[in-house]
Amino acid sequence: MTANSQRRVLLAKPRGYCAGVDRAVETVEIALEKYGAPIYVRKQIVHNVHVVRTLEERGAVFVDETEEVPPGSIVVFSAHGVAPVVHEEARGLDLRTIDATCPLVTKVHKEAVRFAAQDYDILLIGHEGHEEVVGTTGEAPDHIHLVDGPGDVANVTVRDPEKVAWLSQTTLSVDETVATVEKLRERFPKLMDPPSDDICYATQNRQTAVKEMAALSQLVIVVGSTNSSNSVRLVEVAKEHGAAASYLVDYADQIDPAWLEGVTTVGVTSGASVPDELVQGVLAWLSERGFGEAEEIESVRESMRFALPHELRKDLRITPV
Repeated sequence: MTANSQRRVLLAKPRGYCAGVDRAVETVEIALEKYGAPIYVRKQIVHNVHVVRTLEERGAVFVDETEEVPPGSIVVFSAHGVAPVVHEEARGLDLRTIDATCPLVTKVHKEAVRFAAQDYDILLIGHEGHEEVVGTTGEAPDHIHLVDGPGDVANVTVRDPEKVAWLSQTTLSVDETVATVEKLRERFPKLMDPPSDDICYATQNRQTAVKEMAALSQLVIVVGSTNSSNSVRLVEVAKEHGAAASYLVDYADQIDPAWLEGVTTVGVTSGASVPDELVQGVLAWLSERGFGEAEEIESVRESMRFALPHELRKDLRITPV
């Protein structure tokens, strides 16, 4: 079958790597070049199967717990952030640490510390067990209560209903977070907002692009891993805003040809931890099946960059811009 104007691909822009992911992956790559393998990484540096495999091939060793790192070794903390106790564990093992926590996650950590210092009950909107939530909660475990979506609001108990603040995981659905905050405010009218929006710019921008694209697509393919919160949210957003179907895949060969039955317009995007080569693989797969050259749907321009962690800049003698 040849490509024609009746079978088209819409490609969301922005998509893929955000500034925090780019910084985290580059951190491990530079550490391998500068110090040599092995470089240990606590948890997945970012939530993407391909990125982790590629770094493993270059000498990165991923561990679940700090105690798995041999004493005196170099360990990189992932983009999702860690609790203060993890830093203490690393010091106890005489580890040399490089903190690749996304600066936007660090911002949420600081907000948690500030609200806790003022003795607020902090309602953290997020998904239980997610590494970012675990790290943020660790900043003020006696003050933070997890709220997993609007349906969980009724379960919240606080000490003083007039002294409550909310924070959120950075990779959530914008719409669901707004709905959760509205329900929380119904219960706690004096609910204190964070000083700025916690959901990261990249998460919001990718969801905005998918909303626009989904309205024009019958099928939306999201490239990303199942443990990537922002990628999973993109699938949900696509279904909520016009796409009849949406699926998450790590690689093009995971696409089921049956998904294309009766479909003339396919939307394609990727999560914030996905290298663009994987998206290009999906576009090539679609092209082989009669879908023409991709038409980009750009909703907003991105130019955000983050400096490398200070531990690397010091050794590389890089002055932050």
